Amino acid sequence: MTKRLTVAQGIVRFLQNQYVERDGRQHRFFEGCFGIFGHGNVAGIGQALEQDPGLPYYLFRNEQAMVHAAVAFAKTTFRMRTMVCTSSIGPGATNMVTGAALATINRLPVLLLPGDLFARRNVAPVLQQLESSLTQDISVNDCFKPVSRYWDRMQRPEQLLTAFPEAMRVLTSPAETGAVTLCLPQDVQAEAFDFPEEFFQKRTWPIPRGRCDRELLGRATTWLRAARAPLIIAGGGVLYSEASEALSKFAGATGIPVCETQAGKGSLPYDHAQNLGAMGVTGTPGANILAREADLVLGIGTRYSDFTSASKTAFQNPSVRFVNINVCEFDAFKHAAIALTGDARATVEELQQAIAGYKVADEYETKIADFRANWEKEVDRIYGLRKEPPITQGEVIGIINNFTEPSDIMICAAGSMPGDLHKLWRTRQPGGYHMEYGYSCMGYEIAGGLGVKMAHPEREVFVLVGDGSYLMMAQEIVTSLQEDCKVNIVLLDNHGFSSIGGLSVSCGNEGMGTEYRYHRSGKYEGDIVPVAFEANAASLGAWATRVRTGEELKAALLAARKQSRTSVVVVETAFDERVPGYESWWDVPIAEVSERETVRAARAKYEEARKKERYFF
Repeated sequence: MTKRLTVAQGIVRFLQNQYVERDGRQHRFFEGCFGIFGHGNVAGIGQALEQDPGLPYYLFRNEQAMVHAAVAFAKTTFRMRTMVCTSSIGPGATNMVTGAALATINRLPVLLLPGDLFARRNVAPVLQQLESSLTQDISVNDCFKPVSRYWDRMQRPEQLLTAFPEAMRVLTSPAETGAVTLCLPQDVQAEAFDFPEEFFQKRTWPIPRGRCDRELLGRATTWLRAARAPLIIAGGGVLYSEASEALSKFAGATGIPVCETQAGKGSLPYDHAQNLGAMGVTGTPGANILAREADLVLGIGTRYSDFTSASKTAFQNPSVRFVNINVCEFDAFKHAAIALTGDARATVEELQQAIAGYKVADEYETKIADFRANWEKEVDRIYGLRKEPPITQGEVIGIINNFTEPSDIMICAAGSMPGDLHKLWRTRQPGGYHMEYGYSCMGYEIAGGLGVKMAHPEREVFVLVGDGSYLMMAQEIVTSLQEDCKVNIVLLDNHGFSSIGGLSVSCGNEGMGTEYRYHRSGKYEGDIVPVAFEANAASLGAWATRVRTGEELKAALLAARKQSRTSVVVVETAFDERVPGYESWWDVPIAEVSERETVRAARAKYEEARKKERYFF
């Protein structure tokens, strides 16, 4: 039996019948389609979506933002659900490239369907076409190739029958997932084809809990039993495999301390006895000191970014060895580790059985407890600085953290806030801390907050965003109102790119081009450019207010929670008083030659710090 449909209609029919299953729980994989219509998709995918409402359509304002929202949706649901994104050709398509890179770097599934040129070519060049004198088989959509885990171009209708199952294989693979891009020539979208009915039957893709090799598990057990100063690094894989409970039991039984990456924060509640908090460049003193002294590091679901490894300076014990649990073999082998390639939850449970009876020494547990107690005092100190107005970023974080409920979700991305939040935010439930820091993409926050809210409409979502990111991509406030998806936005106004301004100064420079000042005589030395962010947000339809003090912020948060629509609370912060770094370093190369003494001094410190960078063989 066959069904005659256009290619676009066939795609929509196929996507709405794809399901995933893990641990006996089944979910529809694609919950809808985000899009902006143009001449490259309105008559194809647009017509199919309008004809068949089985795949709900959501209108966005910027193509990059809709990919961010889809990725945030997937992250919030621990990769068990995602969204489709459709665009026209040309700029509509290339606007999604940044989002594709973000998805792939963060190992998060999203399906992109950019419109493309005419497959038959006879009317070329069409509007928005990139021409090449070397080949006719190229378009701007080829830009997606390096940032996609799977890429294809549908030149004929029957290619759907092989391409889309492959796309699903990649999207649902814990090891290979990321952005999948299937380019759709606009003439092909409208072509009819007799599809086999079996192609549209419900298909359930199992999400496996792969087991690691038995012999390697035995070797890892031997290493762990011999360790006197072991340390666990919990990455995003702990959350995606829903291994928090297993990790809690393992850490509690063995006494091994746990520190968390940005993606892994919330793997354990902040008050767990073994939780030392953030690891690496933005880490806590206890986590970084124990990492420096560790003789064995157990990495669970981490890819060891430079912020986690402190640019390969974090682990200084000459005898340190690594055991890595990861579904991705590429990550499991990092740092010359014993690679336990498998699902985080299943492998941690098996490792706990294998190591039964092992526990760290009493003095090591005392050391962990002391680090934890001292850190909580430091967090309380930063939360209570009360230097106002303008208040500090640390105080703002403390006020919001104390105001939110355990079930609330905080979301942030680029700038100086991720570092402060990684250290200071007291996460109480897995998934309550949502940070995009694999790509550190400005503009992610508001669109991502919308994706989070769509994934969990019953929970309050708090978006923390700096003025720089807000100015890049605030327009999805309108989308949140359109879809009745309320998010609570707290906008920190520090008059510029504060994070990079601080980095510039630390490199011996003066922060040129990082403050929002008027351009005078070739320099940005004029007065601060005033921006009425609350007026801007209100013009987009949000409930908006500006506050100056901590008490005003508390009152505004309470008022915002009571609103039925998206709210924006603007607060000016003191950008010159920062949360310090603790026992760590980040490799940002300093100019080797300069006429400035400050730069030369910074270079000397840089060269000394680089001596601690290590190779692992």
